[in-house]
Amino acid sequence: MATASFNMQSVFAGGLTTRKINGNKLFFAGTFPSLKRNYPVGVRCMAEGEPKNEDSAPTSAAPPPTKPKVSTKFSDLLAFSGPAPERINGRLAMVGFVAALAVELSKGENVFAQISDGGVSWFLGTTAILTLASLVPLFKGITAESKSDGIMTSDAELWNGRFAMLGLVALAFTEFVKGGTLV
Repeated sequence: MATASFNMQSVFAGGLTTRKINGNKLFFAGTFPSLKRNYPVGVRCMAEGEPKNEDSAPTSAAPPPTKPKVSTKFSDLLAFSGPAPERINGRLAMVGFVAALAVELSKGENVFAQISDGGVSWFLGTTAILTLASLVPLFKGITAESKSDGIMTSDAELWNGRFAMLGLVALAFTEFVKGGTLV
């Protein structure tokens, strides 16, 4: 411990030099003049909070950090790992799951009967409207994360969409196996 402390003190006090350990030479920056720094190193810190002058008036604050640029290209938005596909599919699944349960409770039809009784046109219309409504803010550079607030966060929307996708598939599978409506 004392040896290590002495070595560190000698490095800081006298600079780096060539040291011999077990007959092997170890080269440090002090032996290479081109690697040596010729300028003093200073450390600065900034206090948190609002800086004040001697007159205790607030000084000019630093500019707010810039937001990272969001790509608004169609191919980037709809890429496999882009912001649109899972969010749009989740929104469609949430609407579809609630609509399927509502129609099942009101008319007594299972999901497959709902689809065969004109559900395809409703599905296509809803898909077009929700897709356009989801893409317009993304083309403007507005992300869902920037609009997250309180319990209505973008993560909550993604998880609700995932559960709705699973729920819709489970509803259709259960009704197929059961041979009728769930309720």
